[in-house]
Amino acid sequence: MPAKTMLKSFFRFIIWLALTFVGGTLLSLAGMYLYLSPALPSVESLKDVKLQTPLRVYSADHKLIGEFGEQRRTPIQYKNIPKGYIDALLAAEDEGFYSHNGVSIKGLVRAASHLLMTGEKKSGGSTITMQVTREFFLHRKKHFRRKFNEILLAIEIEKELSKAEILELYVNMIFLGNRAYGIQAAAEIYYGKSMADLSIAQVAMIAGLQQAPSINNPIANPSKAKMRRDWILSRMYELGKIDKATMLSAQQEPVTAEYHRHELDFSAPYVAELARQDAIKRLGKSAYTDGYRVYTSINSKLQAHAQSAVAKGLHAYDLRHGYKGPELRQPNATPEDQLKELKQRPSAYTLKAALIEEISENSLTVRFRDDSTTSIDWSVLSKGLRLFVSENRTKAAPQSATELFNVGDIIRLEAITANPTDAQDETNDSVTEAPQVAQVAQVAQVAQWRLSQIPEVQAALVSIDAFSGDVLALIGGYSFDISSFNRAVQAKRQPGSNFKPFLYTAALENNLTPATLINDAPIVFDDDQLESTWRPENSSGKFYGPTRLRKALYLSRNLVSIRVLRTIGINAAIKDLDRFNVNPDEIPKNLSLALGSYAMTPFDVASGYAVFANGGYKVVPSIVSKIDSDDGTIIFQKPTTVICHSNSHGNSRHNDCDTLSATHPDDDSSYDERQALKALALESQNLENSRFENAGPNAPLEEQSNSTSDAAQVIQAPRVIAEDVAYLMDSMLKDVVQRGTARKAKALKRTDVAGKTGTTNGPLDAWFSGYAGGIATTAWVGFDENQKLGIREFGGSAALPIWIDYMSEALKNKPQLHQVQPSSVVAVRIDPETGERARTDDPDAIFEVFRVNNAPKAKPQSNSNIPNNAIEYHEEIF
Repeated sequence: MPAKTMLKSFFRFIIWLALTFVGGTLLSLAGMYLYLSPALPSVESLKDVKLQTPLRVYSADHKLIGEFGEQRRTPIQYKNIPKGYIDALLAAEDEGFYSHNGVSIKGLVRAASHLLMTGEKKSGGSTITMQVTREFFLHRKKHFRRKFNEILLAIEIEKELSKAEILELYVNMIFLGNRAYGIQAAAEIYYGKSMADLSIAQVAMIAGLQQAPSINNPIANPSKAKMRRDWILSRMYELGKIDKATMLSAQQEPVTAEYHRHELDFSAPYVAELARQDAIKRLGKSAYTDGYRVYTSINSKLQAHAQSAVAKGLHAYDLRHGYKGPELRQPNATPEDQLKELKQRPSAYTLKAALIEEISENSLTVRFRDDSTTSIDWSVLSKGLRLFVSENRTKAAPQSATELFNVGDIIRLEAITANPTDAQDETNDSVTEAPQVAQVAQVAQVAQWRLSQIPEVQAALVSIDAFSGDVLALIGGYSFDISSFNRAVQAKRQPGSNFKPFLYTAALENNLTPATLINDAPIVFDDDQLESTWRPENSSGKFYGPTRLRKALYLSRNLVSIRVLRTIGINAAIKDLDRFNVNPDEIPKNLSLALGSYAMTPFDVASGYAVFANGGYKVVPSIVSKIDSDDGTIIFQKPTTVICHSNSHGNSRHNDCDTLSATHPDDDSSYDERQALKALALESQNLENSRFENAGPNAPLEEQSNSTSDAAQVIQAPRVIAEDVAYLMDSMLKDVVQRGTARKAKALKRTDVAGKTGTTNGPLDAWFSGYAGGIATTAWVGFDENQKLGIREFGGSAALPIWIDYMSEALKNKPQLHQVQPSSVVAVRIDPETGERARTDDPDAIFEVFRVNNAPKAKPQSNSNIPNNAIEYHEEIF
């Protein structure tokens, strides 16, 4: 056969063989398609895909205070993805992304060739679209069937979604190490920045993470990560995305990645945890994944000041009671382990952890967490320093540093730049200032560092808007990092005399008056419900005889309170205690109740005092104001509470929201009384809507239009104390500040400040609860293990300074609010010794206020033209 004929036959055979192969392949592919396609998921679901996004918690002024979820993800829109990152990603993963239909033939051939040549399945050939299908629909196991499914689904996805939509899905769902899902979270974790703020070298680094987040991790393996980054930069140059100078400059850039904690706008961990618990109760576990946002009522400025006030108050307590030694002693640890321990010390406000590296009799050389070092002269550090012996005793510091410290010890130091406010006298009025406190204050003027310690004593603070119920600030302890136990809502402690106003309210309702005389004298009880014979006494150990009810309250006379409770009866006293957030079913049915033996949380105590602060109405305190979804749909919105006072003047009655008067802080004269509370009531009504309108640059979403689509429900707070009794109690609680155990609160220079100190036996607990300007706040100090605070510690020395510090900020620009005297209340001149109506010529007579039906009758008197039934009206009695 001629060669030409044979050549023709050979080519014909090759063509037929090729056609047969192609036909067979097509038939096989068609068969696989027909077999697999019915089982493939619908790509329509990608249009409504919900990426796992953490729960975020915000303050009332839109500051991020908490984030909860297994995956850290901050979704980014396609329009906000930096072009440099897209160029880097496509150079590394899919250079033909914008030209193919979801499948790269070139990539598949490359992967197949590798398989034929090496017999190994190697990653490769997958486009970005195919990777999207794998993440959302398939698994990562390398099977031919999975690869074929990828191809089919990728083609379908390209039909349904645009390239921008596919790329947006991809960059938000990929895992990039260190709990980072999506490129925005990766930028925040590795560089502490937004994607828009990264350099070209940094975006190339992130683009190289997806292939192997652990191997190419710039924190765990910086050299490997740099090799991957530099290769991507060279690919970008080859594809014409950057010029050579840019490539070389970026490749010379050092690896700067390090782990960044998620930066919150503001730290309020106790509040954030309460908001998280609320969200879980309402939404279930989906709260962690579905991008919900919880808005709290917390005012970030007041919360910050509350944290500072608590810390300063506890540091002041520690100064009074002496230094207890190093925070940690490491006698056998290596220098490396000592440094490691230093880095792991919990944060403690202004106190810096320091490792003692060198020590002599006269100086210390310490290293801080940032590896900086300093030498401190012991004569400066020890001047005025006292050492703890017991809660009631201290002793002088040693002459040399070596007597107190060793190399390797970890201590706490506080930088001193001026006289610290926490070194001032913060003891009870009846207690002399501890000498070491004054000495430390003098040292602080010249010392660069002060020896300090993390307090073992704890504190809590709760502040409530008495008209809306919004919790403005809440502190559950000294440091959440040290102890997550939230004492504000979890610690039930005996309130001591903080409970007396609740009891005195019942007394007034049972026809006792502020002028009623009660004998302050010894008393002994044999009560079956008490463990032994009970001999209560006043904190001073003295007895003062017949005492007016008002005076007994502002001087906190215990024996009077016991006799008051016995007079009105326990059942009458506890009947309506639920109005003060007290559960009557849990109340001890014995006379110890008069001294606050019923345990309450600071949150509940503050809730009770809010009733006095708003004139007798019960509001429901709340922390969570609103919950919405990631698209702005409102899931929950707290009802708006409105308080409308009813009052009577003469023969007419009216119902409105403006019966509290307002006075200038430096002037007792009344000005436009109705307008002051009306503005406050309107603020309460509009609080929820105004909080989310015009959110501005700090809003967590670019658009907030949906968040105000639903109007909040408005509810009217019920009156739980009659207006005349509420007025009398307000008057008596103001006297606690003006002339009683809380006189230090006069430093606020306001006449609307009212409240009550509280100290329990031991003393174990110190309280102050009070209000002004429509804000009710409770401060508590004590040990978790119920240790004694010390014989010189009272509510007025330990808790009141914290309260004053916080309220000095909370009351800024707040008008003074005084309840208007109702027509059912009269002011009468009385004899302060007898409580009876005074003669008109009595020079020692004072004014007292009474409910009309309980006002003392006038006694006959000579040489007077004043009728016997004359009653004088008087707005204030002090």
